[in-house]
Amino acid sequence: MHFQSLSIPEVKLITPKKFGDDRGYFSEVFKDGWFRESIAEVGFVQDNESLSRQIGTVRGLHFQLEPFAQGKLVRCTRGALFDVAVDIRVGSPTYGKWVSAELSSENGAQLWVPAGFAHGFMTLKADTVINYKVTAPYSAEHDRGLKWDDPTIGINWPKMKAYVLSEKDSKQPLLSELPVSFKYLKG
Repeated sequence: MHFQSLSIPEVKLITPKKFGDDRGYFSEVFKDGWFRESIAEVGFVQDNESLSRQIGTVRGLHFQLEPFAQGKLVRCTRGALFDVAVDIRVGSPTYGKWVSAELSSENGAQLWVPAGFAHGFMTLKADTVINYKVTAPYSAEHDRGLKWDDPTIGINWPKMKAYVLSEKDSKQPLLSELPVSFKYLKG
C-alpha cells in the first residue's frame, strides 16, 4: 500500500496495490498492522455501506461528538465519488479548510478522515456504493453536521444540473454557527 498526506496532513490518501492478469485482479485493501504503523494508531469497530442511486447525490458534511467521534476510512466499491474532509478543530492552522479526493471502483483509492473533521461526498456516477470503516459506533445523540455548500468554507464541488440532498443535510448549520465541537491539540 502507498499513502500520501494531503494539504491538511492528518488526512491521508491511501492507494492499495493491485495485482492483475487476464482473470482480473487481487488487492489487499486493509491491513491493521500497516494502518496502525503508517497512518493512525486506531481500531475500527464498524463497517458501513451506502448506495446512492443518482448522480449529484450529496451526503454530508457529517461528524460525531465525543465520546463517539469517528475516524473514517472511506472507499468506493462501485461508481465514483468526490470525497471531502473539512477541518473543524478550533485552533487548528487549517480550521475551516478542506481537502478532497476522487474515489472510484477503478482507482481503488481510500481516504482516511480522522476525528475532528466533517466528512461528506458527492456521487459522480449513478448507483455509487461507498464503504467505510469507523473508529466509533453510530450515536444519534452525538450526530452533527455542517452545511455542505457553506461559502465560508468554499468547497469546489463538481458542477451538476441538480444536487440531491436529504432534508437533514439541506438544513445543517454554517461553520460560523457551529458550536465548538473539537479543539486542536498540537503534536
